[in-house]
Order: sequence, then structure tokens, then C-alpha cells
Amino acid sequence: MNRSKALALLVAAVFVAAAGTTGCERQTGQPSPRTAPPAGGPRAHSAPPRAAVRPLPGIGPVMRARIPATARQALVVTGATEDTNEARVMLYEQVPGLGWHAVAGPWPARNGLRGWTDDHDENDLRTPIGVFRLSDAGGLLPDPGARLPYDQDEGFTASGTGHLGEPLDGSFDYVIAIDYNRVPGTSPLDEDRPLGADKGGGVWLHVDHGGPTNACIALDKAHVLALLRVLDPAMEPVVVMGPEAALKQ
Repeated sequence: MNRSKALALLVAAVFVAAAGTTGCERQTGQPSPRTAPPAGGPRAHSAPPRAAVRPLPGIGPVMRARIPATARQALVVTGATEDTNEARVMLYEQVPGLGWHAVAGPWPARNGLRGWTDDHDENDLRTPIGVFRLSDAGGLLPDPGARLPYDQDEGFTASGTGHLGEPLDGSFDYVIAIDYNRVPGTSPLDEDRPLGADKGGGVWLHVDHGGPTNACIALDKAHVLALLRVLDPAMEPVVVMGPEAALKQ
């Protein structure tokens, strides 16, 4: 073997031995004298702080505490004041470790003729304030691809006129039941009222008919369809609704 080749093999052997020693030292937790920083040398940079988890926008601590910890979809319906019957709707989803982020909206909506209340009674023409689950859906028309359980039934026929004299035809083509004074897991048409008949019921998200409602939330038909296709029971969706001041409490 010539000298140059032998020298090359020797250098390679030393390199392999040195590399093996360094790996063993790292495994046993002993610092290598060749890599340890000198006394007074630069310190390792600390990890950057984590981004703050984003709370649900516009929702204060009192209302936030009413949102189930397992809910990962929230439809926020905000009225300007307690007495207004027009509102704005935003859909949010919760991203683990990051918090709530908007996925749809803002959309215009209508609520009860006389506005909002935190003590709803039958025929008060106000929409209940609070946090309610969204568990079931239905409508006069066939299931458009809803993720929530969907009940097609002729009982969803709407007739007559609304508070402004507008026709109600088509209002219940698609509806999503708001779990206020109802039994979840049943058709929106179910008339069982756990809180009593005097506390009202049949509060739905439904198709806008061009005027305020008795207590429901009315949205453009395209937006109701969008919600039916995105609200996922596995994400335990809720609606958080009321006038701005109440939601910020």
C-alpha cells in the first residue's frame, strides 16, 4: 500500500473514532470538551413565547363561561341593542392551541320583532339571549347535505304573512333548531317543552322572509344552506346570541 493511501485510511479511522466518541458522550449527558462553550460565553436562546389562545371575539367572560368546553363551532348572532330586530352573524371554529377563528360571515340576519330578552315568554316577540346547542335540522325541502340529523316533513310549511305584511312562503324550506326549551335529538317540529309551554319554544334558524320574526333567527337562504353543510355534530356546535352589550358581559 502506498504512503498516501495509508495516510488517507488513517485519517478516516481517526475521524470515525472521534465521531463515535462524541455520540457516546451526548448519549451519557457528558459535554464534549471540544464543543462546550467557554466560561462567560454566549448562552442558548430561550424558546419564543407561544402565541396567546384567541378567545371568541366580542364575547365577555360571563357569556364565555356558558359555552361548553367541548364546543368547537360557534355561531355568534349579535344585535345592536336590546330592542333591535336586525343582527349580524359570524361563524367561528376553534383550532386546538390557537383558539377561535372566523370561517364565515358577517351575514345579515333578523330576530324577534321587539328585540331580545334574557327571560323569554311565549308570544313576547323577543329572541332569547344565551348560549344554546345546535343539534337538529329539517325542512320542507329534501336534505341538502346536512351534517346535523335532518327531518324532511310537510309540517315545515309556512303560510300567511309576517309582521311587515310580507309572505312567509318558503321560510321553513330549511331550518336548524336552536336548543332553547326543546329536547335535543328530536325533529325541530317536536313540541315537547321541558321548561313549560309558557316559556315558548320552536326557536329556529330559518330562511329570511323579509321581516322580523316572532323569536327565531332568519338568514338568507344561501347562508342557511351553508350552515347546514358545515355545522358538524362532532364539533358540538352552539349559537351564542343576543345584543352586543349582553354578549360582552
